[in-house]
Amino acid sequence: MRITNKLLKSTLATVALGFLAASASAHHGFGLFQLEIKKEWSGTLIKMNLVNPHSYMEIDAIDENGLALHMRCEMRAGTLLRRAGWSTDMFVVGAHVEIEGNPHRDDPEACYIENFKIDDAAMINRNDQFLSNAPVDTSNRPLHLSDGQLNISGDWAVEQLVLTVPPSGGRGSMIPKTMSPDFAAGTITIEDVRATQPPRAQTVYTQQGQAAADAFDRRSPVDNPWFDCKPTSFIRDWTADWPINKFTQGTMANGEKVIDITYGLYNFDRRIHVGMTEHPDNIEPSYAGHSIGNWDGDTLVVDTIGFAEGVLSPPTRTSEQMHIVERFTLDTETIALKREYTVTDPVYLAAPYESYDVMFLSDVPFQAQECKEMTPEFQQ
Repeated sequence: MRITNKLLKSTLATVALGFLAASASAHHGFGLFQLEIKKEWSGTLIKMNLVNPHSYMEIDAIDENGLALHMRCEMRAGTLLRRAGWSTDMFVVGAHVEIEGNPHRDDPEACYIENFKIDDAAMINRNDQFLSNAPVDTSNRPLHLSDGQLNISGDWAVEQLVLTVPPSGGRGSMIPKTMSPDFAAGTITIEDVRATQPPRAQTVYTQQGQAAADAFDRRSPVDNPWFDCKPTSFIRDWTADWPINKFTQGTMANGEKVIDITYGLYNFDRRIHVGMTEHPDNIEPSYAGHSIGNWDGDTLVVDTIGFAEGVLSPPTRTSEQMHIVERFTLDTETIALKREYTVTDPVYLAAPYESYDVMFLSDVPFQAQECKEMTPEFQQ
């Protein structure tokens, strides 16, 4: 796809359901980019890094003093851009690039992109999309596998949200694609939209948990796995930065049924042992732990222990005593996969951490996405 393709009128983004009130420029962390300062750069396109957790465009530019700069300019996560139809083919090495954005406080060769244009093409916003995919056709999808298990295999993602401006104007809000026309027409409000979304899980700390949270540096790769290209927890990484997650149901050579999940954010894998009644002794602690799953009717109940010490969701730390129970239920009418979860950890949590989220079959196939942290303050 070339950058000269006609842009769609709507600007789409896949965003976590708990952040619907965010403005058009919302982002999981602006770091040291100075959003109050608007600036322009121009130069020659050297490379486009379509990666997680942030994509980066590289250009050779000349500053206002005539000095050569090798600019590295931040864009949205590669998973978001690919789902919106972006590809590296859109960015031709050697092309002339003009950028509107914000400078970095400490690094003169870093910037945050709001808009850009390549050669004589139209200006592109960081949230623009090049695809408007129809809902996935599930008319021929079997509800059950040949062994009788409910069919939950496939590529799953949260519903895309559309940047939608209500009749009253303003910068707009991120609205679920199916609700966007009503919001744009003014027949529903942002409060109506929020009422349909899963509640944010509440964190209640023990004394030790509160102390650990207070000492946690969210913006340090040492504390926060997010900025070191490492998985956090499968509670958070199921939806964080809106990845596509792949489910594969299968049977091992010994007859054991398993469900393998690849979490698209950093492509980490997890296996659920289906039908196992007890966890084995002497589990080697890991970020994914050991999961056993059993069907309660058409609900898959998954019990997981055996975690290494880690992070549930910044700034909440976890111990090897963390225990997670998930319930995956498929709505066979809408083919929506609901995951309810409950997390307990006697070391850091004084009460269960629990909520739910909803996934749909993705309109873009799962694709492993490289992680390369290029934001200046997060590089090791």
